[in-house]
Amino acid sequence: MVINTVAGATQNPVNDYKIWYAATFSPSVSWFMVGILLLILELLVPLPTLLIAGAAGLGALVVAGVLAIVYIHISLQIGLWILSSGFFIWYSRRFVPKGTWKLNDALEGVTITEIPPGQTGRVKYEGNSWKARCENPKLGIPSEEKVYVMRKEGTTLIVVPENWLTEREH
Repeated sequence: MVINTVAGATQNPVNDYKIWYAATFSPSVSWFMVGILLLILELLVPLPTLLIAGAAGLGALVVAGVLAIVYIHISLQIGLWILSSGFFIWYSRRFVPKGTWKLNDALEGVTITEIPPGQTGRVKYEGNSWKARCENPKLGIPSEEKVYVMRKEGTTLIVVPENWLTEREH
């Protein structure tokens, strides 16, 4: 008879697999893997996710850390994950600039009224009339001129005239 000297190994391969699986995919390791995957997802997805996947990933890492110290029931694990993720979501809001707004693909508009230097005028953008201000406060933009929308601040578009981009290149 051959005696198997591997610690924990038995003559039944099914039991050996169960031992390996239980040791490899403990709840702590599982939460750790979920946390890392969510953090990677946060890195791959642009900012409009508002850091939610990253916060949920950090919450999963908190649960993995607690489980590395002491085992708690699955319902408490999920509760701890929800609470810690909620905290990280709430805390991450201070890192998202207020008033940010993602512009659509159409970045071009046309001035409806003149935009005097340092003041506002009106721009037709995506079929609607918007209040607009020039990026350069010393520059005025005449009426019926093509402009590029750089960003939005509240309800005001920040624009530059089409010729401004070509002038800066020279």
